[in-house]
Amino acid sequence: MSKKKRILLKLSGESLGGDNGSIDPFLLNYFAGEVHEAVETGTQIGIVIGGGNIFRGLSEQASSMDRVVADKMGMLATVINSLALNDAIKKLGTDSVVLTAVEMGPFGERFNKKLAIEYLNSGKIIIIAGGTGNPFFTTDTAAVLRAVEIDADVILKGTRVDGVYDSDPEKDPNAKRFDSLSYMDVISRDLKVMDITAISLAKDNDLPIIVFNAIERGNLERVIKGENIGTRVGK
Repeated sequence: MSKKKRILLKLSGESLGGDNGSIDPFLLNYFAGEVHEAVETGTQIGIVIGGGNIFRGLSEQASSMDRVVADKMGMLATVINSLALNDAIKKLGTDSVVLTAVEMGPFGERFNKKLAIEYLNSGKIIIIAGGTGNPFFTTDTAAVLRAVEIDADVILKGTRVDGVYDSDPEKDPNAKRFDSLSYMDVISRDLKVMDITAISLAKDNDLPIIVFNAIERGNLERVIKGENIGTRVGK
């Protein structure tokens, strides 16, 4: 695989919270460090983070809430994570900025394609918060949408396993890892790469997705440089 010129990194909220939930300072600084080192390759980086470590619209704690209200709370959780990661990246000396899906005053600038690409071309990392700005859509779908809008070469989905398996490798020792999959393979096998809306949007725009182990130090940079790591989803 060739080196990537512009990528969209998708991280779950849980990746920042670890086993304890909320925001784990060690994991926060770890991911900031990975991004800080990866941007030195000259690749332009956008990031979308989930909010599940703080609040998720589709969760037991939100079961008695109106879905729209719960999803709005989940969007706010992504803003908290984005502000935290932005702060950690800046402390390492790398310039970054938070862009939000809806108007949020001092928390971040309102996302639009032109502004986002200007920041990327100037060497800044952009962290895109607030999902799509609409309820009923996941941050996976938001990641694909933003990747398409900023003309990213690929989505890199960071997980804690080294790709996509036919069953949960943390529970099944016989789980089989895939080197590559088509979009339709993911949908027909109901593989939990991203939700169907996100996969369909990626398919419609011929946007490849690479699922890789983001917990192994240096992997983000290796994927960006074109090393065959993880599972590639495409045509």
